[in-house]
Amino acid sequence: MHPETPEEGMSLEQLFGGRIKDLDAAQKRLKQVAQDLGLPLSDRKMTYTSRVAQELGKWAEEQGKGDAFHEVVFRAYFVDCLNIGKVDELVKLAKSLGLPEQEARSVLEQRTYKEAVDADWARSHEMGVSVVPTFMVDDQAVEGAQPYEILEKLLLACGAKKR
Repeated sequence: MHPETPEEGMSLEQLFGGRIKDLDAAQKRLKQVAQDLGLPLSDRKMTYTSRVAQELGKWAEEQGKGDAFHEVVFRAYFVDCLNIGKVDELVKLAKSLGLPEQEARSVLEQRTYKEAVDADWARSHEMGVSVVPTFMVDDQAVEGAQPYEILEKLLLACGAKKR
């Protein structure tokens, strides 16, 4: 959720600007959490804006391919370290799912879903969400990638019943 990220991306050092003292250790912890959850994760050095990917994701959802699109974008960004702020990269990802290439490009170039994503971002801001992922239940939240046990505690604290 860094809309200020330029299209060409920026290094993680630039992004965090000294706020994280040991970036390598933080990435190692994140990678361990991902591994514990069975999620692939590379040692990326760059961050890219996800804004236009979110817009194309709205369109993919309307095409019945939202979950698949979000999965390929996750892999492209977190595993393959691709720049998901680039129209051509996103069009390739949409095409890989059998979505119409020209329509995907048109959605991105015309910014067809800009207002819908603006509304999502405004709602997130109103709710105090500033970290991705954020898990919210009622008025409680857990921020960042967390182990299963932390998410379980959140759900139990909010009244969920353990099976």
